Amino acid sequence: MPLYANFHQLIKQCDRFNQQKHAHALAVMSRYGQQVFQLLPVLLHYNHPLLPGYVPGNVPVGVCYFFPNERQQEFINELCQAADNHQDLAPSHNEIFGLYSMGSTSSIGQSRESDLDVWVCYSHTMDAERVAGLQQKCLLISQWAEQRQVELNLFLIPDNKFRTHNQQSVQGESCGSAQHLLLLDEFYRSHLCIAGKRLAWMFAPGKLGPDYDDFIAEQFANGTLNHDEWLDLGGFDRIPAEEYFGSALWQLYKSIDSPYKAVLKTILMEAYSHEYPNTQLLCRHLKAHFQTADRLDERQDHYMLMLEKVTLYLKSIGDEKRLQLVRRCFYVKVSEDLDFFKVHNGPNTWRVEQINQLVAAWGWTEADVALLNNRANWKVEQVKQVYAELLEALMHSYRNLIQFARRNNISESINPEDIGILSRKLYAAFENLPGKVQLINLRIAPDLAEKNISLVQVPKGRLHKAGWYLYKQSLAPKALIGHRPLEYSGYVSKLVAWVHFNGLLTQDTQLQLFNQDTDVNLQHLQEFGRDLAQSFPVRAPSPSNIALSRPCEVRQLGIFLNLEQDPTTEWRRRFIEFNAKTSDPFSFGKQLENLVGSVDVLYRNSWDEIRSLHFSSPMAVIDALITILGKMHQGATPPESLQVFCYSLNFRSLIRTRFEQLLKECISLRLTREQNSSVKTLLLGSEEHSIFFERRGVSVQKRAVSGQAIIPPLADKVLRLDQQAGKPVPEVVDVYASEGLMQFFFEDSGCDYNLYILDEANRAEVYRQVSGSKDELVQSINRFYTSNQQAEGQSRFAHFNLPQYYEIVTKQGQQSVLPYKSCK
Repeated sequence: MPLYANFHQLIKQCDRFNQQKHAHALAVMSRYGQQVFQLLPVLLHYNHPLLPGYVPGNVPVGVCYFFPNERQQEFINELCQAADNHQDLAPSHNEIFGLYSMGSTSSIGQSRESDLDVWVCYSHTMDAERVAGLQQKCLLISQWAEQRQVELNLFLIPDNKFRTHNQQSVQGESCGSAQHLLLLDEFYRSHLCIAGKRLAWMFAPGKLGPDYDDFIAEQFANGTLNHDEWLDLGGFDRIPAEEYFGSALWQLYKSIDSPYKAVLKTILMEAYSHEYPNTQLLCRHLKAHFQTADRLDERQDHYMLMLEKVTLYLKSIGDEKRLQLVRRCFYVKVSEDLDFFKVHNGPNTWRVEQINQLVAAWGWTEADVALLNNRANWKVEQVKQVYAELLEALMHSYRNLIQFARRNNISESINPEDIGILSRKLYAAFENLPGKVQLINLRIAPDLAEKNISLVQVPKGRLHKAGWYLYKQSLAPKALIGHRPLEYSGYVSKLVAWVHFNGLLTQDTQLQLFNQDTDVNLQHLQEFGRDLAQSFPVRAPSPSNIALSRPCEVRQLGIFLNLEQDPTTEWRRRFIEFNAKTSDPFSFGKQLENLVGSVDVLYRNSWDEIRSLHFSSPMAVIDALITILGKMHQGATPPESLQVFCYSLNFRSLIRTRFEQLLKECISLRLTREQNSSVKTLLLGSEEHSIFFERRGVSVQKRAVSGQAIIPPLADKVLRLDQQAGKPVPEVVDVYASEGLMQFFFEDSGCDYNLYILDEANRAEVYRQVSGSKDELVQSINRFYTSNQQAEGQSRFAHFNLPQYYEIVTKQGQQSVLPYKSCK
């Protein structure tokens, strides 16, 4: 089969389209964005100490088919003059096949803040050491761009990437094994050639299917195509069903930072799966139009194509609710810089006209448009509503794709380590667990600060549920009438944490309080707010993939004593009689009184979850300690920050110092690996408590102090506990014990393997000499957890709390644990 008769005309058309897309991309970019975009091929074509991205040694350089434009040539000439040696600049030969942007660049979805995703294509035969040098060069160039407030992501793509099994792992902006051919589909429909070879796929007939490779090989063999000018990344007959699950998970992962775009792409995956096995890929639609069109128009804008595809799908299933949401998401995405486009209307007239045409076609009113255009001024009510809509739409698509996977009886192509990383990130971001401080502003609005925040307590026995209610109005007469509370909690510290981390509470916010049966007062509440702001930044760095592949650990820990219940208020007019033996605030004075009435705990873990806990019984100190220590596994890294605050009317410093000393000592005992078990004795009021620190957890026993006489504290001592007879669990497994997670540990044993399982309560099961495929076992377990058949009362996000899988490896007699990787 020959290429098209108008092959040479298509080449000219391809070059013309590419130039138009260049112009569209540059017209939207900032000055620094234009600089990075235009100088990128120069920085990869040369390797010189005067250039950003210089790496010493034999680094791959030279971009094929790179012809500098006027601005690039001026930069090169200036560099040559500075180097005073033209020979140093010229690459001996070109080793980089091409640079291609993908994603929103050049489309109606591009904004001035859009990041720049670029594929750097090279030969798969390049030595690994030289590939590492090129990777280092790309990293330095990205850092140079970052200094200019431009997010540049450079992805190294070998020319055989899509003809081999994907071995990459999730890393930063790389989807790893979550997408493979679906990623190629997105690339083909959105690519813009910055410099380098033309893509052979764009010129091949659209219905070759499995004959694509033979056809392209024939064109190279007969000289119609030559390797100096053409790059072939491969074709595909169809997208394998296995990819839809991984792709949906990846888009949900991206929704944390780009929710509007993620809704569009997730429903696109749903539309693709709906057509399976005869999926009509958007890249094919775009190629067909390219091969027949004579000008670039909206039918070749991949964002418009995505909208059209999703719209037709939602209409076909009668889903009007999600269709309206998709339209709002699309409008928000493409109108981010609408005012800029209107002012600089020269090269962007087409964008404004296209947006206006869409709004008219959708039948939107001026009020509909004004509401979305005013999103920079949205406050918490609008953000909560939009957050709920976005989340429900994303989960609806995810559930449909899971059902698709189960109907087709497919295994996940995504590897276990990647699925763990993605699912845990989603679990941390979206799962609304008791005590968790939910972050609702997924880049929906820029400022949620409020002038007034009121906290109202309803005591037991009233019409409304007892507890605390949060309002954004003042407590002035009639101010709360007709207003619903924003949030409810059984304890006040969680509500203050919620307004802090969601940006409602600032230094200028007027905090107001109405309470009846607690010791909370406005001054202490204001102190708590300030302590919270100083101890916990609103945003923290995103968790690393290493952190997400391990049990979560407490990173920042704050303890707030006697905020709600303060026993020291009763000491206002009392005579204080105590001595060195009765000065412990946990068993204070002649009456052996416990001066800690309530303990509020707030912590941020290594998965970037923020959790709050409240304890207010006479056992609050013990309950808080056991709960905190239960969040830590033996051998974990100690918290990066640990701060204790006290709001007592009296003995504030004494109580704070004693609790901090006790907490640090208990954490040290819990985390140490040097002993099997130890015990710490604590006198609390008139009762003695023994806290047992064992490898797999912490427990407590108590006994009363006889006759009100103080029993001297027992010295800390080491206990030796025998393991369960016959089924010992390796010590390294116990070290990794972490509450709330299912954990599977594989230990190779000849042709078989041993399997150790720790459940959510750290109960152990041991299976020896297990045969069969580990991958199949992992996949079957994950399929069970991702089943859409949820138990009554179970969270809709619970299936993201997937088990963790590990390999036990032995080197030089020492056992260690590594994340499990697929055997494929």
